Amino acid sequence: MPRVLDRLAPVLRLTRVTTAFAAVANVWFVILWTRGYAYEMLAAPAPLQDKPLWALLGAGAANAVGLFAYGAALNDVMDLHRDRAMRLDRPIGEGQLAPEAVVLAVAGSLIVSVLGATVFGTTCVVLTLLVALAILVFNVLGKFVPAIGMVLLGLIYTGHMLAPNVELRFLVPVWLVMTHALVLGGLTHRLSRKSPRISRRAVVFAAAGWVGVTAGLIWLGVQRGGGVWPAWVEPTAWIWPMILVGVFAALAVRRVSQLGAGPRAAEKIWRYGALWIALYACAWLFGVGEMKATMVMGALAALGFIGMTVLRELYALAEHPVGYRR
Repeated sequence: MPRVLDRLAPVLRLTRVTTAFAAVANVWFVILWTRGYAYEMLAAPAPLQDKPLWALLGAGAANAVGLFAYGAALNDVMDLHRDRAMRLDRPIGEGQLAPEAVVLAVAGSLIVSVLGATVFGTTCVVLTLLVALAILVFNVLGKFVPAIGMVLLGLIYTGHMLAPNVELRFLVPVWLVMTHALVLGGLTHRLSRKSPRISRRAVVFAAAGWVGVTAGLIWLGVQRGGGVWPAWVEPTAWIWPMILVGVFAALAVRRVSQLGAGPRAAEKIWRYGALWIALYACAWLFGVGEMKATMVMGALAALGFIGMTVLRELYALAEHPVGYRR
């Protein structure tokens, strides 16, 4: 068992699979939402209408986890020299993984993501590749120019969420995830004291980008006949997601007050922020009375929380084995 943990721990840390549940939740939400609404089915791609649900959820999970792992591994490839010099806690910095293995992880993850996308059709494959390109731009430019990075992060989540059904008519859940990702990225960047710092000009640029993406989503909703809030969506469906927004804000304030501003607080808020995306999906589905779909998303959120807890304990066990005191 210890040998297995020793081999798996660097790979799991490299791909950050414990926070990949957010990407899976986004894709699964769109699949479950589309399957649950007759109005949505009119504009849904044929695979979402014809294929069994288990096949769609499996392919969606492969697409989401693959693309998330691609982004995480690509980040380590781009930061190779800096990690070796400054971040010895990362797998490459510690020498646990060879650069060649990381390159294979990048390529393999992208292949898995594209294979998952093929189940949803050509449009999903193209959008997956465009999101992969956006992730590449984020790692090359966005991380070092916070104004661009925050907007790109929101666009990446938006594009990937829409991949299974680019004709989705109800876009408010997509807007909420985009906003959550943009704010979360900026908040954790500031808390972790990353360089360069977020200037006032960067905040203004990011706010303008958020307004632009919001306007684009509103335009898409109107063009597709759904408007901002389609008539077939219950008018009270927004209540539960907004309650979760308030709870997350309170949780973030509490963590910062307990731990102080720093990388530790930023890491915790980022992990909980990833889990919160799955909770948003549960809240939307619960708000419109889709109880079976809510249970599916609830199970995913629970699995994400348990997975984060268990894998972190396994990391600790692999890196600091339990011994006897003398």
